[in-house]
Amino acid sequence: MFGLLGIALALLAIIGGNYLGGGQLSELYNPTAAMIVVGGTLAASVIQAPREDFKRAWRLFGWAYTASNPDFQDGMKSIRGWCLLVRRRGMIVLEGEARKESDAFVANGLQLLADGRSPEIIRSVLEVELIANEQRDLQAVRVIESLGGYAPTLGIIGTVLGLIQVMANLAEPETLGHGIATAFVSTIYGVGVANLLLIPTANKIKRLVQGRAQYHEMLMDGLVYIAEGQSPEVIRQRLQGYLGADDAASKTA
Repeated sequence: MFGLLGIALALLAIIGGNYLGGGQLSELYNPTAAMIVVGGTLAASVIQAPREDFKRAWRLFGWAYTASNPDFQDGMKSIRGWCLLVRRRGMIVLEGEARKESDAFVANGLQLLADGRSPEIIRSVLEVELIANEQRDLQAVRVIESLGGYAPTLGIIGTVLGLIQVMANLAEPETLGHGIATAFVSTIYGVGVANLLLIPTANKIKRLVQGRAQYHEMLMDGLVYIAEGQSPEVIRQRLQGYLGADDAASKTA
């Protein structure tokens, strides 16, 4: 939700700055310019990206404003809990844990443990899944980044089209000023959408994807250590590096 606050502040800055400069909100309203910028930008990305990347990009776009950073402390607690369960009741108990797990990556790892797979097999399978998921997400991020590159160009195209119409009506000099001002709204739309929405969102998603990948890597290591029969304390010590300095200090305090 913090990202939505940033979008609101950006809109407030633009509208407020325009108002303080003597402009009116109606001067920034131009449906034709919006159609050229939004429609043209989407069309360019459809031409560039495969359908699956395009669909995944828009799913991630919504996820960027609802997701939070993974809690590594909670992940450590989960690993400890699974380790203690296995010591008391055996690997098979993790079948039930896998069914309750909402994270498909973790559920797969727990199921591999419950099936009695070797540590090497568990690491091999989960590493492939981890890398594949991260690459698919980053490919979708590149679609959003490309949108941020196309939008300003489409804004310039909209401005040029507006200026062509203005030049076609030179016989009416009293309308020239308003026509030129209206034409430049397309540039504002293109540059604004790219730099205040698309590019920041792509960077936010990239950071979230990398954070989730690191979190999954920690869980993968924990599951492998459980398969190796390591004790909860040894596992905690081996995974300590995944925690930030403050988290690590609080964990050992």
